[in-house]
Amino acid sequence: MLRFVVFEHSADGSSSRLHPAWPLRHACAFGNDDVPVQAEIRAEPGEIVCETRGNESTGLSLQFPVDPVSDDAGASSPVSSGSSLGLITLQTCLLPQRERPYLLSLELARHRLMLVLNKMEDWALFDVAPDDPAMALFERARRAFTDALVLAARTQAEGEFSAEADRLSRRALSMALEAGERITLWHATRQFARRSSGELAAAAAKIATPANALTEHESAQSRNALIGNVGVILPTQAQVGVSVNPTNFGPALAKAVTLSADFLCMPMRWIDMEPTEGKYLFGTTDRWIEWAVRTARLPIVGGPLVELRRDCVPDWLYIWEHDYETLRELVYEHVKNLVTRYRRTVGTWTVCSGLHVAGNFALSFEQVMDLTRLAVMVVRKLQPSAKVQVQIDQPWGEYVAKSSRSIPPLMYAEMVLQAGINPDLLALRVEMGQPEPGQSTRDMTAFSALLDRYAALERPLAVSAISVPSRGPDPESLGLNGEMDPGYYRQAWSAHGQVDWMTRALAIAAAKPFVHSVCWHELYDVAPPAGAAGATGKPAGEMTYDGLIDASGEAKPALWRLAEIRQSIRAKKSPLTLPERPAAQTLQ
Repeated sequence: MLRFVVFEHSADGSSSRLHPAWPLRHACAFGNDDVPVQAEIRAEPGEIVCETRGNESTGLSLQFPVDPVSDDAGASSPVSSGSSLGLITLQTCLLPQRERPYLLSLELARHRLMLVLNKMEDWALFDVAPDDPAMALFERARRAFTDALVLAARTQAEGEFSAEADRLSRRALSMALEAGERITLWHATRQFARRSSGELAAAAAKIATPANALTEHESAQSRNALIGNVGVILPTQAQVGVSVNPTNFGPALAKAVTLSADFLCMPMRWIDMEPTEGKYLFGTTDRWIEWAVRTARLPIVGGPLVELRRDCVPDWLYIWEHDYETLRELVYEHVKNLVTRYRRTVGTWTVCSGLHVAGNFALSFEQVMDLTRLAVMVVRKLQPSAKVQVQIDQPWGEYVAKSSRSIPPLMYAEMVLQAGINPDLLALRVEMGQPEPGQSTRDMTAFSALLDRYAALERPLAVSAISVPSRGPDPESLGLNGEMDPGYYRQAWSAHGQVDWMTRALAIAAAKPFVHSVCWHELYDVAPPAGAAGATGKPAGEMTYDGLIDASGEAKPALWRLAEIRQSIRAKKSPLTLPERPAAQTLQ
């Protein structure tokens, strides 16, 4: 059993008394390699209790409000001083089971300090001066953590934690998060320059073929010391794309794509393509693809071809939910029909998405791997020249804690590669700020670390769906007691908050030399289809607000920012150098 003490916390940064009922949101337990485990997590007066089935060391991940950093935190940086990082999902280190409680804020601060130190080592940041503002802030965070640790140990020995220990722990956490974000963005700026200049590719090539006879281990050590642990190094810049719901088409939408994208992602949800068994509706998809090929001359990424989420499959498919052999034949025919029709226009296929989540169809591990292999095989056979990518949904893997038949996302990616399925790219779906499972808000250091974890698989990555909303979710979508509140980054979600998040997230992704492309999830705000209430049970047809154009047809600031990011990458300048607000244009 793990027990965590939590205190009430006021806006002025003071902790007063034990919290009567901590709001548990997006809470899950995890074990080794950050793989979630099933556990009972409950809030009691003044405590959070986490009970797992075994006695192994366990960590806790949950949503936590982060205080603003004090005004004397340091000099200016790409991240504004004195601002809160928001309401974000954080985690502790692995902790041994014991009856004596831990102080939650202290353990969250401990993990963040450890994460920043680990990333600095991975990124080979050995030349950062100690008096650098970010490093100075990080050192202050370590000192604050030490003070909190000493006070917590003393007060707990006397019988219980003190509110002052919680206050110091929260202060250490906020400074560690702020320092980590500054270091992450500073590293992204430097790494983008090295990627754009070809320095990373040249260094990797030099180390791969050393002049003297180095052992493989020594060569790896030299590589990490020179360029850090960065995985595959691509010789080209990251491409920027946008995903378009094919329902609507018009000159303004077409112009928006032309302005903001190097490629067009064309979703092909089964429910849209074959709503009635055996009767395909290609009209809306054909319209966009014809425009992209003949007029805009944009490359097209098609799919996902097989996506079994609740709002993606037609009702008639559920008849075969428990007849795998028939389901497999239907998947085969569906993939064959789509690839056959579009193989002359689509250059990259997202063959499947989210099969590992097992949130809708009850598939075994063997069946998930079989469907993945089948979809890749069909595309390879019908269109050998196409690039193939397998999409990983909910890449942090919280769903594993709720479903015994699901597969952890990193394990699924590893098994896909080890099984010889051999996709050209692994694709990550990284959406935040939505009241949906797996879409809670995280900070930029956590996002950067996530990309690095998948880069260790030595396969190019595509961030195939990335987005945050331009406004907060509707209250009725948050569930009972707001348990599905997705949180926010630095400020309540707004049009300009969307721009700020987009700039930082895409700058980090574009700086990673193993990231092939980044695709914004939605061109325009669109409601889910009628009757497609998701796992949260939120009302069907509710807007998600993550588009670049609102429901009235007005362009959001994020559209112009995405266009600026695209041009900045082409000009070999980091998107972090862009002005705070984008320059608006007209779509007419």
